[in-house]
Amino acid sequence: MSLTQQEVTQFHRQGYLVKPGIFSSNDLQPLKNALTAIIDQQARALQDDGQLKRLYAQEAFGKRLAKIYAENPAAGNLITRHITGKGGGGYNGAAMLQCIRHPSLLSCVESLVGPDIIGSSVYRIRPKLPGWARGEVPWHQDAGYTLAHCDRYLVVTCWIPLVDATLENGCLHIIPTAHKGGILRHFTDGHAGFLEVPQDGLPPVEPMPIPMKAGDVLMLTNLTPHASFANRTDEVRWSIDLRYQSAEVPNNVDEDPATYTPERDPVTMACYPPEADFVIQDTCDPSREIRTAPQFKQLRERYDRHRPDSPGRGWTPLKEQ
Repeated sequence: MSLTQQEVTQFHRQGYLVKPGIFSSNDLQPLKNALTAIIDQQARALQDDGQLKRLYAQEAFGKRLAKIYAENPAAGNLITRHITGKGGGGYNGAAMLQCIRHPSLLSCVESLVGPDIIGSSVYRIRPKLPGWARGEVPWHQDAGYTLAHCDRYLVVTCWIPLVDATLENGCLHIIPTAHKGGILRHFTDGHAGFLEVPQDGLPPVEPMPIPMKAGDVLMLTNLTPHASFANRTDEVRWSIDLRYQSAEVPNNVDEDPATYTPERDPVTMACYPPEADFVIQDTCDPSREIRTAPQFKQLRERYDRHRPDSPGRGWTPLKEQ
């Protein structure tokens, strides 16, 4: 399922591309099962602790966490943190790696970054709960979170809904062609603590909502502005976003996280120092590829145990705009 030349051209001209049906429902089910198991385990612990009256075990995947959050928002937040981890990519089991290495997806990614592919450190699991402030992500570019020397490189974000993404439950909105203008000025302490590009800092291009079916893939450049607004349904809008880059893009593959010290020059660092990059495809040395769940878990946890700080980009708080 490689991209056609027309699709590659659209991606580079518009800054985005939707590729329908890359993941089947069977492809997504192992990850949904893994997330359901986390919810169940944590819900049972919270019930034993007297924080939940019901387990909602008979509810469908899209509704169970929403029901828990509606009964007890604090309990819902605790379960969500177990899923998302420190940065948003907490679950690192086999089903996550299976999604990252999905053959049809990698074939499309190869059309954009070439055959030697690095899995970017910043993959994320996104449960957008109804009425949850942190589920709304303000306008930003993914490059706003990475170091400045990486702005000239392409890092492809693949946004994949695990359930249908609609206007009502908070599908992504993007600003086409705006990636050509480079990095926008971001501010810290935006909505729900995210980086934010305020409305008056956005380019004068009409934003577009991107409704999608479960298993479709939205591919974005790291300079494409995008946002996600309120979930006005009674179900969780589940999605993941995965990031890929050429082996030529700065990364921390084979580096010791202890080398990321305050004294180190940022231009020698990976695009996002706090998390581990990993080899997806290496045409010269396939033995470097991360293919098994234990390899993946060990790699991720090595950076979790010694999580380096990022020197950041010097963005100022929104209140100082």
